Amino acid sequence: MTTTETLDVQPTPLALLLLGRESDPRSERGVDCPGDLPAPSDPDLVERARAAKARLGEKVFILGHHYQRDEVIEFADVTGDSFKLARDAAARPEAEYIVFCGVHFMAESADILTSARQQVILPDLAAGCSMADMASAEQVAECWDVLADAGVADVTVPVSYMNSSADIKAFTGRHGGTICTSSNAQRALEWAFSQGEKVLFLPDQHLGRNTAVRDMGIALEDCVVYNPHKPNGGLTPEQLRDARMILWRGHCSVHGRFSLESVEDVRARIPGVNVLVHPECKHEVVTAADHVGSTEYIIKMLDAAPAGSSWAIGTELNLVRRLAKAHPDKQIVFLDKTVCFCSTMNRIDLPHLVWALESLADGKPVNRIEVDAETEHFAKLALEQMLALP
Repeated sequence: MTTTETLDVQPTPLALLLLGRESDPRSERGVDCPGDLPAPSDPDLVERARAAKARLGEKVFILGHHYQRDEVIEFADVTGDSFKLARDAAARPEAEYIVFCGVHFMAESADILTSARQQVILPDLAAGCSMADMASAEQVAECWDVLADAGVADVTVPVSYMNSSADIKAFTGRHGGTICTSSNAQRALEWAFSQGEKVLFLPDQHLGRNTAVRDMGIALEDCVVYNPHKPNGGLTPEQLRDARMILWRGHCSVHGRFSLESVEDVRARIPGVNVLVHPECKHEVVTAADHVGSTEYIIKMLDAAPAGSSWAIGTELNLVRRLAKAHPDKQIVFLDKTVCFCSTMNRIDLPHLVWALESLADGKPVNRIEVDAETEHFAKLALEQMLALP
């Protein structure tokens, strides 16, 4: 049985998620999925990667995000989610080079948390994040002005998801807020509400809404969505004054694809299936699921699941395929029948990794990610506040 068949994903031309092209009625933002599955790399590249890594020795430390391709994960010294990897990098001060196989905001976080003598390398500078790009520093500053004009800025605490740019993390630090991950979002919100009356949650509306409503019992009507593309965010001063959660209009273009129809379809096809989704999914998907949690939670849940159990997973396909291979005693399927990877994660492929490693081995660092001192200072304040959460 092939991997594609095991995951119950139909092989179609709609394979690699390319953001912002044409439209897809099942997604929240215009996306199309033309193209083929990522091609396997030339076997010669595998040997070149091994040779370059061997030449570098302990000078290099390679981080691999869970959503990376298997051919990249093979060379990672550690794997994990974005914050775990950034902390792992900070715990390796002897490594001169940190090669982050992830996306841009993750490499920024690693640069903030590592020492000045360490260089953080992103193998492809085009590996960004659609969610992080949905909130710019200028837009968020304008939003804060809107809150000030409505008379609520002084009682609003910003909470920014780890999946945000260094600029947004710095904004959060400047205004006394905290960063959160999908694992500790509830603790972050509880802390924020102990500091103020309202929360401005950036940039993923779904994680903010799901945490507030599902986990904390806040009413849906107490949540409003600030749209940076509309005057005053599309909200009246009264709406801002009445709201407890002010959610930024951002989302993950991969997790945003999963729908209530996807959940109903998989339940009809697989009796007794457990639906396990990431909290970046839409509220109706999270409400219909059996289990909701971070990437690490998903991995641990499947590790502990009994043999013979069936699971439909709502997260990025590279990870779902890897979990299916790791657990052949369980039926693990992808929640959406359309094959869609995170296109920006998939920009980090073996050719880019080999180029980065060989360049480092030749003493010519490429694609270094550097956060300026002021931004780093305030971003670190927000990150340290997260680490200090009760």
